[in-house]
Amino acid sequence: MSPRRRPGAGPYTGASRWSAPDPALLASIADASQVPFWLDDLPQRDRFARLEGSGACDLVVVGAGYTGLWTALLAKEADPARDVVLLEARSIGWAASGRNGGFCASSLTHGFGNGLERFPDEVGLLERLGRENLDAIEATLDRYGVDAEFERTGDLSVAVEDWQVAGLRGEPEVAARHGLELEFLDRDQIQAEVASPLYRAGLRDRTGVALVHPGKLARALAEVCLRLGVRIHESSPVVGIEPAGAGMRVRTALGAVTAAKVALASGVYRSPLRRVRHFVVPVWDYVLVTEPLTPDQRAAIGWRGRQGVGDASNQFHYYRLTADDRILWGGYDAIYRFGNGLGADLEQRRETFLKLADHFFTTFPQLDGVRFSHAWGGAIDTCSRFCAFWGTAHSGRLAYVAGYTGLGVGATRFGASVMLDILDGRESEATATTFVRTKPMPFPPEPLRWAAIETTRRSIDGADRDGGRRDLWLRTLDRLGLGFDS
Repeated sequence: MSPRRRPGAGPYTGASRWSAPDPALLASIADASQVPFWLDDLPQRDRFARLEGSGACDLVVVGAGYTGLWTALLAKEADPARDVVLLEARSIGWAASGRNGGFCASSLTHGFGNGLERFPDEVGLLERLGRENLDAIEATLDRYGVDAEFERTGDLSVAVEDWQVAGLRGEPEVAARHGLELEFLDRDQIQAEVASPLYRAGLRDRTGVALVHPGKLARALAEVCLRLGVRIHESSPVVGIEPAGAGMRVRTALGAVTAAKVALASGVYRSPLRRVRHFVVPVWDYVLVTEPLTPDQRAAIGWRGRQGVGDASNQFHYYRLTADDRILWGGYDAIYRFGNGLGADLEQRRETFLKLADHFFTTFPQLDGVRFSHAWGGAIDTCSRFCAFWGTAHSGRLAYVAGYTGLGVGATRFGASVMLDILDGRESEATATTFVRTKPMPFPPEPLRWAAIETTRRSIDGADRDGGRRDLWLRTLDRLGLGFDS
């Protein structure tokens, strides 16, 4: 089914760049909806009114993605009398919170390896705080009786080339020294979990990942916020934030709110606070979702445990089953657009969809003939350390968190909790960490920004093609503490 590949290329290094797309690949994506599956799968609802006129409150939260929703929810749980206003430029969960793969991971540091490299003295603590955070997410959903299709499935990391096996084999011993339990699986064991001719070995985390329906999660959090008394306004983009007496004034196109404090959770989109813009770039990620699999198709690939899966390549794929037995298949082809490019025109990229389809059928040739029902893209708020960072402005009356880099479904609750601690002057285990107290290196201005990101992207692609060997550019980044391997 796949197009021709260069001699010697690995399983995921061939693509339509080497030859004309296979007609079967074109057919597989021909009827795919451009609406993210998670948003297409939700019933219609009445929109929250936009902000008009002037008002006042105790706390304004800017952005109604996961971070903003958790911030509002946690603020009201901690102090029911606190008057909280939540402002959203578009609609609840329309951006990254409604476009991701639904992997709700305990990791706060974009994986154990990244955490170990950047915060070696704290990684054990951060892993524990992450597990507690995931438990708290599950407890919150149970307490309020909401359905977000939360499944504590765990996940698998799979080796698709021989050079990846050794890295997976050694990780459980290292992780155990920091309180994390992982299990190495040999070829037969991983094939018994999910059947693919590519799999050579695997690594299992039984408890550290849950799967959720991203759209349902965002909507459920909004419903809980409303139940707790949060005032929510959609279609209310913030155009300015400035001091107002002892507090802050947040302006939208048609209104304004004065508040004692502001929590900024605007994600990848242009921050109202200039200092944040140097630390975050938008990287576009693309996703396919299949039509529902038949019982025979499910049987052909096994996957009875429904774990989330990611391969161990530098440019990796992530994939999972939905509640109705579709396969969501994303990742690999992360794209940065010159000048921090954002816009609806970037949500569709035919070349990437064909590449993803090609890789899907390479992984699961037994699913030949399956078609994709949905295809979309979304922007990830990426920072140079690949995990969240925090900060304040206006003498501590405003706090922000950003930079989750694609593993934020679970980490956003932690990010919100820490942001509230910072705003309210509370000290905790989390606020004392280097992780929370430091920031990533800012990105350089254009055109150096684009050149650095593109050079890194090409180098990690080259490492995948060359048995994992890192070139001079990647080794230099490693020495500077900016190593990137995913």
